[in-house]
Amino acid sequence: MKLRLLLINPWIYDFAAYNLWARPLGLLKVAEFLSSFNVELILVDCTDSAGSGRFGTGHYDAEIVPKPAILREVPRHFKKYGISIPEFQHRLKSAGNVDLVLITSIMGYWYPGVQKAVELVRNELGTVPVILGGIYATIYHEHASRYSGADFIFRGPLNNGLLFAMSTFGFKIKRKRGPVPYYRLGFYDHIAYAPLLTSTGCPFRCDYCASSLLARRYERCQHDEIIKNIVELSEMDVHDFAFYDDALLEYPEEHIKPLLRNVLSLGLQVRFHTPNGMHARYMDAELAGLMRASGFRTIRLSLETTNPERQLSSGGKVCNEELESAVGHLFQAGFTKNEIGIYIMYGLPGQGLEEVKESISFLKRLGVRVNLTEFAPVRGTNSWKELANKGTITDDLDPLLTNNTVFTSIFSGYYPEDVAHMKIDVNEYNAR
Repeated sequence: MKLRLLLINPWIYDFAAYNLWARPLGLLKVAEFLSSFNVELILVDCTDSAGSGRFGTGHYDAEIVPKPAILREVPRHFKKYGISIPEFQHRLKSAGNVDLVLITSIMGYWYPGVQKAVELVRNELGTVPVILGGIYATIYHEHASRYSGADFIFRGPLNNGLLFAMSTFGFKIKRKRGPVPYYRLGFYDHIAYAPLLTSTGCPFRCDYCASSLLARRYERCQHDEIIKNIVELSEMDVHDFAFYDDALLEYPEEHIKPLLRNVLSLGLQVRFHTPNGMHARYMDAELAGLMRASGFRTIRLSLETTNPERQLSSGGKVCNEELESAVGHLFQAGFTKNEIGIYIMYGLPGQGLEEVKESISFLKRLGVRVNLTEFAPVRGTNSWKELANKGTITDDLDPLLTNNTVFTSIFSGYYPEDVAHMKIDVNEYNAR
């Protein structure tokens, strides 16, 4: 008999959430891996509820829920984003008898969604073993072990260790064929957009970034496989693709440029989006032209700050001149202000608000959109260690307090009205 495996992507529990081409790609890659074996796979994606917006983005269905005690002073509604609890319970019942449940996790501060999923699985499915993996399970392994309710906490990227985890519950499976792409497994009735991952990891080691904690090495995927996925998905009437890479433009002559030339040679009518900030130093006139011609519609570049000392000390991935040059190439290729957004971070350790305002002014002079992002530390990064050494936080800080809506307001030392005025100014500029 086939082993029946239930895969679950939990809800988002947060003060705000908007679907910018989000898919549980890690869990979908687990499904592809397991599709090689003699198993039956069932997926419940609790966040598969977004309305149809521009290029496939949209608002999630949401429900106000009680705030965890540690967040009770935050003057905003706390919400569960995704399908309803009754719908989740219905899907669990529809799954029938399953032998094993695999749950993924993303942001550490979304762990209430993991807890709720495990609780309902216990209520509906009894003693079926639960394996938890993903970002929260990896970065906050000890916390997940104590509080998630799962039976096994799988740490790190997908590998054959998952087979070992399954074997601890007495399950041994045999490989039957090659892996099947997730979009061929029948999980979604309609795929409005699709994630693309052309590389894993990042060669940079920025103080605030967890990429190196999740993938030890930077590795590129085979172009043939990437093109095959794009072609097959476009044949399924998928037009919007979002790159999930942390370092999409690294080694451009070997990677992104030939990849885009392949896309152009096939004449595909697709749109590409880069919600993750790209490295500006690799942008030249040729690459900007290839991106425009191949269908890029959402460009995001990372700057974080215009302060040269902080740029260098925090990882050295970009300087102001490189960012300005990249923007010039993009404008020359035909991109507009509404298509080019630059990430600026505020609340970094030791960062005054004047530094943030200077960065905003710099981007205004360039004529691009300003994408303000609140800093929130991730356990294990240099920024986390710096804050812990200073006594600003403790190493066992509840992940709920690393929520970017919460952390800066508590730990940055900024006056709330100053931050509010800055946000209004940026919103008005972006709207013009």
